[in-house]
Amino acid sequence: MATRTAIEWTEVTWNPSTGCDRISAGCDNCYALTLAKRLKAMGAAKYQNDGDPRTSGPGFQLTVHPSALRQPYNWTTPSTVFVNSMSDLFHARVPTDFVRDVFAVIADTPQHTYQILTKRSSRLRKIADRLDWPRNLWMGVSVEDSASLQRVEDLRAVPAAVRFLSCEPLLGPLNEVDLEGIGWVIAGGESGPRFRPVAPEWVAGLRERCLAAEVPFFFKQWGGRTPKQGGRLLDGRTWDQMPSHTPAATA
Repeated sequence: MATRTAIEWTEVTWNPSTGCDRISAGCDNCYALTLAKRLKAMGAAKYQNDGDPRTSGPGFQLTVHPSALRQPYNWTTPSTVFVNSMSDLFHARVPTDFVRDVFAVIADTPQHTYQILTKRSSRLRKIADRLDWPRNLWMGVSVEDSASLQRVEDLRAVPAAVRFLSCEPLLGPLNEVDLEGIGWVIAGGESGPRFRPVAPEWVAGLRERCLAAEVPFFFKQWGGRTPKQGGRLLDGRTWDQMPSHTPAATA
């Protein structure tokens, strides 16, 4: 059975690898790091390898799970699938052959739409030409502030059917972001006990850039101590725009 998720812009999660390391400001309050610690304490088999405490934590060492590659073949309902909600497929310690294996599963299950998100855009760009890109794969990068704008340039060089940005947690204005070649933008504030507030003008500014470029815009949350504390309304309405590209549309 697929793992259902409360993430508003997807439906199920699939984690062929788990674990990660902090590499930028967006990682400072990583929800996956906290969840991995809890899953380790509960005895979950995937989360028994401890990462370096300086950059990772309990249950969060980068680990690949070849046995998980078969899971999507068992899902009978076509779904939107977030790949590696608990990891980064383009982490340096994920073998390129394993990335190819994940892509092969995606190509083999065209009834599903897969979303992959990375902060390691330089490796993504480096190995992109060694991968076969399925039409049902959306590729995204995290862009939390202006210091991470290079990830957008790396993403633009990748031949994905849909390229998207996840600007969450949004930690500063993105007034210089270039949306050429980008098919979707997600934005949101941070949640949790140490959340960093998001300024309304950062969100509104990003939305205006999306509207001007005719790029679908999805506003996930204002954030706060809990994900729902600030709600999802921006200027009195929700913004739930999604890319029109689906596997069926290009079959």
